[in-house]
Amino acid sequence: MSKITRIIFVGILCLLVAAPAAMAAGKVVIKGSTTVLPVAQAAAEAYMKLHRDVNISLSGGGSGDGVKALIDKSTDIANSSREMKPKEMDMAKAKGVNPVAHIVAIDAIVPIVNPRNRVRNLSIDQLSQIYQGKITNWKEVGGDNLAIVMVSRDSSSGTYESWSHLVLNGARVSPKAQLQASNGAIVQAVSKNRYAIGYIGIGYLNKSVQALTVGGVAASAKTAMSKEYPVARPLYMYTAGTSKGETEGFIKFLLGKKGQEIVKKAGFVPVK
Repeated sequence: MSKITRIIFVGILCLLVAAPAAMAAGKVVIKGSTTVLPVAQAAAEAYMKLHRDVNISLSGGGSGDGVKALIDKSTDIANSSREMKPKEMDMAKAKGVNPVAHIVAIDAIVPIVNPRNRVRNLSIDQLSQIYQGKITNWKEVGGDNLAIVMVSRDSSSGTYESWSHLVLNGARVSPKAQLQASNGAIVQAVSKNRYAIGYIGIGYLNKSVQALTVGGVAASAKTAMSKEYPVARPLYMYTAGTSKGETEGFIKFLLGKKGQEIVKKAGFVPVK
């Protein structure tokens, strides 16, 4: 055997040995809710540090987009800040997908205003009337004589769905509301507008906005878990059937001790 032939043979052998290792590398695709995104991102980074051969890709877009991706079989995990709807379940099953819900955290949806706004508390009824466009001036709820600018999530958002259910009792948000595609976009919009009001997941609170109490109750881990805070909801990760492989490993990690510590650090409420 010539020297060149030996080199080629060794090269092919190395490729054959390396191929199973490359094929064994796991990949998990996660899409959906921007509310769940910070938890998923932090957990994914921690999981990949422990499992160097695993690659986890993440994208937001809203709960509705995540659910669609699960139905279309283009994601392993759908992040959702709401339960799947019956029609979505039917669509999934028609395509041979059996969605399984995993509650990974508890969230409080917090109404926020600009720090220069002197309003600090609103009732559920006041929030409902504001977002239906029936209360239009801050002076009607104890604030300055300024027109209220509503900032809302768009209709593909699970946070929008939960707000509509828990605050508006199923009524639609006024068409005058400024629609935003993410929690972060709402924070930015409210922080720059003295007249604005918005609502976000508790994990997105920062000093650029002022959180309001609801009916005199502040959003916190304790009040969300006890349901004393009236605008709290579970956060989900949906899988197609019983999760397997690295998808199962990731879900188990997130629901374990280290994963639930990540949930807490992200500003949400652990379920365990």
